[in-house]
Amino acid sequence: MKQIIYLKGDATSPQASGAKIIAHICNDIGGWGKGFVLAISKRWPEPEKDYREWHRKRSENDFALGNIQLTQVEPYIYIANMIGQRGIKTGRSTGVPIRYEAVESCLEKLAKEAIQLKASVHIPRIGCGLAGGKWERIEPLIINTLIRNEIDVYVYDF
Repeated sequence: MKQIIYLKGDATSPQASGAKIIAHICNDIGGWGKGFVLAISKRWPEPEKDYREWHRKRSENDFALGNIQLTQVEPYIYIANMIGQRGIKTGRSTGVPIRYEAVESCLEKLAKEAIQLKASVHIPRIGCGLAGGKWERIEPLIINTLIRNEIDVYVYDF
């Protein structure tokens, strides 16, 4: 069975050949402006534009926890906006925004896309920054969804 490959570097500059999907966690309230999304927006405007449109038209589409949106940004690079976070953490909030069951659902959908595109997956430690998740809970989800399907997964620590 494959294993997660851990690298030092920038997940927006994936280190592999062939098709690549850069995946990250988004919130379910349409907010885009802190964390890893800033690095994505610095390189490509389309993922933010698509995410905001997806949220704006949510009454007509599948914008919800557990769903993903794929945007092609270069001939062999796609961005996966994965809704795995309920709201955002504020100064008064208790608990964390991450929703592990939603992340798992996103990863299952991501696996199908990666298989179809014959793509590797490139991620920061998703869900462990602003979403407040624990890598000990996220890593098994990646193994059970992506690695189990023989998808190459690269995790980047900046």
